[in-house]
Amino acid sequence: MIVITPYRSSWPDDFGALGRALRRALSDLALRIDHIGSTAVPGLAAKDRIDIQITVRELEPAVERALDTLGYARLEYLADHVPPGRSADPDEWVKWVFAPPDGQRPTNVHVRIEGRANQRYALLFRDYLRAHPAAAQAYGQVKQALARENADDVEAYYAVKDPVCDLIMEGAEAWAAATNWRAGPSDC
Repeated sequence: MIVITPYRSSWPDDFGALGRALRRALSDLALRIDHIGSTAVPGLAAKDRIDIQITVRELEPAVERALDTLGYARLEYLADHVPPGRSADPDEWVKWVFAPPDGQRPTNVHVRIEGRANQRYALLFRDYLRAHPAAAQAYGQVKQALARENADDVEAYYAVKDPVCDLIMEGAEAWAAATNWRAGPSDC
């Protein structure tokens, strides 16, 4: 069931605790550990699920073993949604997703490869919404409406949400070009 909640000021601290544990387990296997998704944008309504992006050099067994020590379980092989007009090269969109250990707060851990389109997308999307609160609020309203209409239909929810994100990314790409955007330092 999809439930969108108002922004919670505890989300950055929740990420911090999770991120520090991931950093200890992964050490330099993780080039970056970042708080991504809607819970990473102040004021934005979201599902109460912390999204974390771990950036790695490659999707290698050592990464999975390190996450396994914390109780994370890798889900089926996944790739991200490919926005219209972007490279359809599957290597640009491949990722691993890990579910949290039993008893941990709801969390999605996305492991993506440094320099790939999907790794950049998550950071640019987050930074754009942080810099443009009106866009973030409009995005939150779309998600709330979608959840009201499709609370029990995840496929229908994402069938609309993904293209909305693609529209936001058009603005984000223009903003990135105009500001010479580069991802800041890792969050953890």
